[in-house]
Order: sequence, then structure tokens, then C-alpha cells
Amino acid sequence: MKRAALATIFLAALAGGVHAGTAAPYAADPDPPEHPGDYDPLERVNRGTFWVNDHFDVYLLEPVAKAWDWIAPDPLQRSISHFFQNVRFPVVFANDLFQGKPREAGIDVARFVINTTVGVAGFMDPAEKWWGLEPHVEDFGQTLGRWGSPAGAYLVIPILGPSNVRDAFGLAGDYPLTIVPFFVDQYILWGARVAEGVNERSLYLQQVRDAKEAALDYYSFVRNAYHQRRVALINDSRVEAKPQNEQDLYFFDNPQD
Repeated sequence: MKRAALATIFLAALAGGVHAGTAAPYAADPDPPEHPGDYDPLERVNRGTFWVNDHFDVYLLEPVAKAWDWIAPDPLQRSISHFFQNVRFPVVFANDLFQGKPREAGIDVARFVINTTVGVAGFMDPAEKWWGLEPHVEDFGQTLGRWGSPAGAYLVIPILGPSNVRDAFGLAGDYPLTIVPFFVDQYILWGARVAEGVNERSLYLQQVRDAKEAALDYYSFVRNAYHQRRVALINDSRVEAKPQNEQDLYFFDNPQD
């Protein structure tokens, strides 16, 4: 649960490597006939928002991320990513329980305790490196999908990026679970989120550049990648992911630690 950031401007998926076994029998049908994976009735509006988000990335976030990448060594960037993943523990733990996953919930508790203590406030991940306790990616959007809620129409949210009707409701469900906003001043919280977004973007500079060059239609590429990733997460397929925040970013393997 390393969590993410400003999803609209990244191509990487920020979440932790997930392995929870086979698809659950109660998981939602990923592609019901009336709402296939490319169900996008608001495409015209979505493309406009996507264009704005992408330009925000190109002219603001990417230059700042490049500067940070030049200043900060990769180990420091990964440590910061680990820290934000650790902070997201309450959201992941609660959604483990909501989905009826006691084993995964236990693993996430153990990860949080180990990484907060031995891992120096979560800046390191000895739980995975030394004990093999892999992080999980869970959020309330996945919980709704796991219990049969359809995804609904694809949405592009300003700044936050790719989503759908179900996952947009999931964002509201996750907010009270984060706990941090109830104890931390909003200015500090937003500053931390900006710092997290810049750091995560710096980890995927080349991957995003390559994807933009390779995709015939960048908008369709991101939409399809988002759908495929969410289906995989809901059905507990094994995915390579990065720190996860309110939104998944856009789906690349992790940079190597």
C-alpha cells in the first residue's frame, strides 16, 4: 500500500505487489454486457479533462519531478514512497476486513508494526525484504466491486485522473478511513500529498515518456489500462504495483529497489 498521488498525470500504478490467490466467487463481473471495459458515454468530456490533466503534467509536474530526480538519489525516492505507503495502512487494513480477508489483514498489521519500528517510521520495508510479507493494494472501490457493484461509466477526474462511477464513490469511502486528516492540519496534508505526487512521478519519468511515444491513442491506452488493472485488483490477481493513494496511477511495474 505505498499510495499514489496525482493519478491523472502518471502512467504508473502505485500500489504494492498483490497476491491474494484466486478470484473470489463473489467478485463483480468485470465486463457485464451492458457495461464493457470501454464503456465511456462521457468520452467527449473525459477527453477534455484528460487533455487538461496531461498538460498539467507536461508543463508543471514533470519539470518539478525531473528537478527532484536530479537532486534526490533513487534510494531516497524509494524510501519516501515506502513512507507514504506505510501511512496508508488504515485504508488497506479496513478494506481487507470489509472484503472478508482476515489473513491479508493480519499481514498488513504485521507489515505496519515492523516497518514503523524496524523500518524507521516506514521509510524502509524490512517486512517484505527480510520476512517476505508483501504489501496489498486495497481501497473502498475494490470493496464495492468485490461485493458485486458494477463499475459504471468511465470518468476522468480533474487532477486525480482515471476512475469510474464506483471508484469515485470509493474515494469518499476511503477518506474517513485514512484517519490522518483528523489529526493533521489541512495545509500540511496537502503539502504532503504534493510532495508524494512529485516523488512518485520522478520514479516513472522514462516509463511515462515511452508509453506516450508508443500509444497510438494515449487516452484509450490509459482508459483500457485502468480498467484492466482494477479488474485484476478486485479479483486478487497478482499485479506489480506501486504506492497507492486515493487513485491508482497508470500501470507500470515498480522501479527496482
